[in-house]
Amino acid sequence: MLTLRLIFESFRFAIGALKVNLLRTVLSLLGVTVGIFAIIAVFTIVDSLERNIKDSFSFLGSGVIYVEKWPFPGSDGSEFKWWEYWNRPNASYNEFKFLQTNLQQQQALTIFAARGNAVIRRGSSSIGQIGLRGIGAGYEDVFDINIEEGRYFTFDEIEGGRPVAILGYEVAKALFPNDRNPIGESIKVKNIKYIVVGVQKREGQSFLGTPSNDYGCFIPYNSFRRLYQTGTGAWDETSSRIGVKGKESDVGLVELENEMRGLLRSKRGLRPLDKDNFALNRPEALANVISGLFDVVGVAGWIIGGFSILVGGFGIANIMFVSVKERTGIIGLQKSLGSKNYFILFQFLFEAVFLSLIGGLTGIFLVFLLTFAPFGSLEVILSVKNIVLGLGVSCIIGVVSGIVPAAMAARLDPVEAIRA
Repeated sequence: MLTLRLIFESFRFAIGALKVNLLRTVLSLLGVTVGIFAIIAVFTIVDSLERNIKDSFSFLGSGVIYVEKWPFPGSDGSEFKWWEYWNRPNASYNEFKFLQTNLQQQQALTIFAARGNAVIRRGSSSIGQIGLRGIGAGYEDVFDINIEEGRYFTFDEIEGGRPVAILGYEVAKALFPNDRNPIGESIKVKNIKYIVVGVQKREGQSFLGTPSNDYGCFIPYNSFRRLYQTGTGAWDETSSRIGVKGKESDVGLVELENEMRGLLRSKRGLRPLDKDNFALNRPEALANVISGLFDVVGVAGWIIGGFSILVGGFGIANIMFVSVKERTGIIGLQKSLGSKNYFILFQFLFEAVFLSLIGGLTGIFLVFLLTFAPFGSLEVILSVKNIVLGLGVSCIIGVVSGIVPAAMAARLDPVEAIRA
């Protein structure tokens, strides 16, 4: 009860001080406002950029390890030695079947290959630059496929390489205008007829313009292999890739990666001292590289905002020293009536924190208004974490700025204070 009374009294004194010296207070709080705005704005933009960029790579899947010829650039923190990877063999269908039979730590696995400049025709209509992807068994368990109309491939269709297809939203819209139902209709890929069995939901454009299934078409992997050679050249874009999804119990996918490395080395006949002639790529490696870049930007935000907050802290300290000087007589009366030192200390300290919080809240509110500004495809969101960070920094600045003036007020002699 005493604590609540102290808080109420301190709050009342702080409000009174604000009203009496409104202009001085506003000018002094500008530093804190600008500082908090700079820090939280930078962190909000950085977090939004990082989130949007990572979402742009969501097509790579989560908790997935890829068997590929080329490693992700910078995934191991070393130089990208392309000359060492040039003559590596591509992932093969036989290796997929071998892993399918022997791998124990996997939740699901699949094989797939893609062609980025395919042309799909229907009658006299056609659409080009389509991402044609041949997918093997288990693909729907490794990646998310959202079917809006129709159905997914059956196991027999995938294994037998049947001429069936699942269209992306924009592809279906272009080939079948006027809301015509494409299910059961035929299309042609390289003059081979395919029957449409499904249409995917609309995904929209990603922040970085990374591949979207809206402009894609899925066909069975064995059917894709009849259309294109899957990985015969060093830079062949149709190279096959094996994707393996790990178990949730395997933290960091360490057990899965070790088992895959051992099986693949055995399948490819590598000796103990031979280097791996394959890459086990993980999307998390790209995410770590992105996070490292944004950490640097975050440090720059702290430095820029720190100078403004430092100025704001001096402004609050100045207000508190002036307040102690102006209210010295009142402090003497309060002490003569029995007020304890901690009450005086708490009163001025709370006032400093309250003033700093006003500046911090104003800065956070300005960042909130910033989220309504148009940034193209970048979605800016002020997170709860950044709000708490801004309020926390404001409280710390208030305590640091007000502790010395508050301590001076608490140590005043009541007789001397009344005389002053």
